[in-house]
Amino acid sequence: QVQLVESGGGLVQPGGSLRLSCTASGSIFSFNAMAWYRQAPGKEREPVATIQSNGNRMYKDSVKGRFTISRDTAKNTVYLQMDSLKLEDTAVYFCVAIHLADGYWGQGVRVTVSS
Repeated sequence: QVQLVESGGGLVQPGGSLRLSCTASGSIFSFNAMAWYRQAPGKEREPVATIQSNGNRMYKDSVKGRFTISRDTAKNTVYLQMDSLKLEDTAVYFCVAIHLADGYWGQGVRVTVSS
């Protein structure tokens, strides 16, 4: 029905940067919003950044000024540019696409920040 494919994760040193990408495909090609969540081992999944169809953005306080979410509507792709990465950013990051009352999730991509 809907598939979300993430890429761009990996290992990076503190202070480094990564850019995550997520492309949606399937029977739905227009979403109300797209978002990035993350989950660290032993912790609850939490929202990191959200972008609505009108372009409005919201961020978790701890990533403001460091992360930027953007979207290419024509490509059904959402990005998360992560700069000045910290050890605390280590987690599995999930792409989420929201259509009406439904949410669709990617498989997750690992981001490891380590020296």
